[in-house]
Amino acid sequence: MGELTETNFITYEYPMNEKIRSWLRLETLLSQIFELSNITSYSSGIAFFRSVSELIEILDRGEVRSDLIKELEKHRSRLSTWAESPNVDNELITSLLNDLSAKITHLMSAARFGHQLRTDKIISMVRQRLSIPGGCCSFDLPTLQLWLNIQQSERDRTIKSWLDSIAPLKDALQTVLTLIRQSGTFEIKKSNNGFYQDSVEGKELLRIKLAADHLIYPQISGHKTRFALRFLHIDSENGILPEVIRFELSCC
Repeated sequence: MGELTETNFITYEYPMNEKIRSWLRLETLLSQIFELSNITSYSSGIAFFRSVSELIEILDRGEVRSDLIKELEKHRSRLSTWAESPNVDNELITSLLNDLSAKITHLMSAARFGHQLRTDKIISMVRQRLSIPGGCCSFDLPTLQLWLNIQQSERDRTIKSWLDSIAPLKDALQTVLTLIRQSGTFEIKKSNNGFYQDSVEGKELLRIKLAADHLIYPQISGHKTRFALRFLHIDSENGILPEVIRFELSCC
């Protein structure tokens, strides 16, 4: 059905099951950790450690590694089936299969996700104070204050070892989510009076692309096979909602 012509879009995503919900949260935290890893102040250091602490909490709730391996195996099996079809790019399929096989092998041989983060003394010390409002003041954590003022090269080596320990998780998760996102295609849809609903089968992720300059965002709800979108203006009291809203939807 084509795509909308505006260029300033925001893509909103909504998980249709708990597995994808957990993976999207992991993706967000991993992105924050890597972006915040260049610690330049006490405040940026606390922000980094807070994201690390939240990552550890999510990893402690379930077996992320086995779920990611299953997902990669599923896509490898699907690609193997496609390779038997006529008129396919066998060179591309072979390359993708080799890449998936390498990621699965790397994932299976990697250390337990988050183990190094859980056992690190600096991280453990900060985590104990994060649940206390204002509990990470410098007088509460003099050891952290010292660590943040040691040689930059020494601190960088420590941070690099932390990032390296979760790199296999970040790589596998990025691959899996990219494959899921690429499995759907955007189509133009219309909502009347700010509401749209539909049903889907066998989909795990909704993606809604909406022009940012309209100051309208979607409130998304759904589970398994049904979903609903309610479009709202950022100014809930004075904003005007058009009768018809055009957006793009991809069910992945």
